[in-house]
Amino acid sequence: MKRRSLIIGLLVIFIDQISKFAIDNSFLLGETLPLIKNFLYVTKVYNTGASWSMFSGLINMLIVISLAAFICFIYYEDMFKINFRNILAFGLIYGGLFGNLIDRIDRGAVVDFIHIKSGSFDFPIFNFADMALVIGFILLIIALWKGEDKYGVKSRRRKKS
Repeated sequence: MKRRSLIIGLLVIFIDQISKFAIDNSFLLGETLPLIKNFLYVTKVYNTGASWSMFSGLINMLIVISLAAFICFIYYEDMFKINFRNILAFGLIYGGLFGNLIDRIDRGAVVDFIHIKSGSFDFPIFNFADMALVIGFILLIIALWKGEDKYGVKSRRRKKS
């Protein structure tokens, strides 16, 4: 399972880095381009923190947390049932972690550019790696809910006895 999830992770990293490279070299900082007026924009920003700019400026701490999270997920992956959803979940998480990690190491900040806003609603700007992380975590939560982890299967067996 790990090899397949790592391949998915590499694909996510590739797409993420290509999109960030294109935005970084085509837009000025803060520049906005409407894709769907009153809904979807491309806006180039640099984020020195994590989600919603939490822990801004603490790049070294975020690098260590990303590496520690990767090690934990690599270990934890073996405890899950092997199926497409779980392989995809871990692959998206790995790709998202490393997509943003590369930016933090290389630039000292993450390039964010996907901007959803309509009227007074203005969602924090994000990138492809962020989407991969969120989707990966949602898929992992579904797997946990369905009891597809090592502990979920054991607890289901006890209940049936």
